[in-house]
Amino acid sequence: MDAIEYAEKASEIFVLSDSFIRIKELIDDEASTIDDIADVILLDPALSGTILKLANSSFFNYPGKIDTISKAVLVLGITEVYNLVIAYFTTKAFKSISAPAEFLEVFWEKSVDCALIIKYLGFKLKVANAERLFILGLLHNLGELVVQQFEPEKVTQLNEHNDKSLPWALQKETFGFTFADCTGELLKQWQLPFSLIEPVRYQNEENFEHCTDETKLLYVAKRIMLSNHHSHFNVEDLADEAKLQELQIDTQMIKAVNEFCDLERLAILAILSPGAVTIY
Repeated sequence: MDAIEYAEKASEIFVLSDSFIRIKELIDDEASTIDDIADVILLDPALSGTILKLANSSFFNYPGKIDTISKAVLVLGITEVYNLVIAYFTTKAFKSISAPAEFLEVFWEKSVDCALIIKYLGFKLKVANAERLFILGLLHNLGELVVQQFEPEKVTQLNEHNDKSLPWALQKETFGFTFADCTGELLKQWQLPFSLIEPVRYQNEENFEHCTDETKLLYVAKRIMLSNHHSHFNVEDLADEAKLQELQIDTQMIKAVNEFCDLERLAILAILSPGAVTIY
């Protein structure tokens, strides 16, 4: 199977709920009000609780208390709340996956790390509304879960590689596509915005000439994350030095982003993937 076929099969198993579809419809409808969106979110107590926990976390660092969904939409904005809705329903959709608990713990830890790293880089580089980048990092590698569902032995073999072969090169060699390709196709199946699909799909692109800023930042964030989780990699092994210089990302910033990640990781994992906290 190719990446599209894997994604099509996965979209039949890992389904975003009717609540998500209704919220998406409201957000896409210019006639909808904040209260319309809040009312649908409130129908799902677990979703409401997750959004309020994230909205009041140090991740957003809002000075006051956000105690209602309407206020969350008003303060954070519709786009950011929509991203939180995507984050919630994505983690929920994959709860039915056939995979060892340890694999899932590591997967979500890496995903949250990538999300925190890209958000921090966006903030430091003064990208507008840097919080929105978080969802790119969180979703960037869902293709690995898709392939894990159908080819667990091959995924295990890939993860056991400890030489300096680039992970995406090994994926291409093994499957004929990368996990990024598969992730992009799954997000397309889910009818998520193109603004999410494009950076995820091109996260391994070495030619920055036609890449968006979001794609460039995901390229770097993913590589910083991998260097932290795999001792045989340095950032320099994974990311071209010229690209780091183009984005004005130096050793000091990489050190700072890793410290930020260490501070925030546990709190975000506890909200989005409580099971992953057991590794701590």
